[in-house]
Amino acid sequence: MFTILLVFTIAIGVGLGAGRDGEVPGETAVQNSAENGGLLSGTDGNSAYDDTGSDWVPEPQTPTGKFTTATEVKPILTATKANWVAVREYEGKDLLYFTNLLAWRCGLHEIRYGINGASEQVLPFEECHLDTNQPNALKMETHLPFVSLDAGSVQAVSLTVVYDDGSKESVSFARKDILMP
Repeated sequence: MFTILLVFTIAIGVGLGAGRDGEVPGETAVQNSAENGGLLSGTDGNSAYDDTGSDWVPEPQTPTGKFTTATEVKPILTATKANWVAVREYEGKDLLYFTNLLAWRCGLHEIRYGINGASEQVLPFEECHLDTNQPNALKMETHLPFVSLDAGSVQAVSLTVVYDDGSKESVSFARKDILMP
């Protein structure tokens, strides 16, 4: 019960507030520390999405109660940023999991990731199931919540999450901080 109350308190205090007079604050760095779960760097989630080759327009942010907008999912993802990805060594492969992000994908426009300093690429993910009671459920019929890579190849991961309101957050992780036992 306390956890639910804490999540909703964060959602009200952080996610529903907008910049003063519509202004969008700039990026701020987050330093690596035990407090932020091994995060190497990041932004405050208010940087505007800027993809000059895209005709995408941010979505309206009327809360639905089903966690399908950035207004609803951003506070949760901000609070769980240290858990956005995980690496698991399995059957001679590195599996890079995006399960936490994908569980809240209905408030996202795009997820980009880069391995070991390489340019970020777009992670394809399944559509939201808006016609159901659980639109964020992962059916895993067309997309899996991980990518498979060569064993030991993931030493660092960078991520950029673009919310459906046009804001974005970027973070980087070292292998040791996201390696599952």
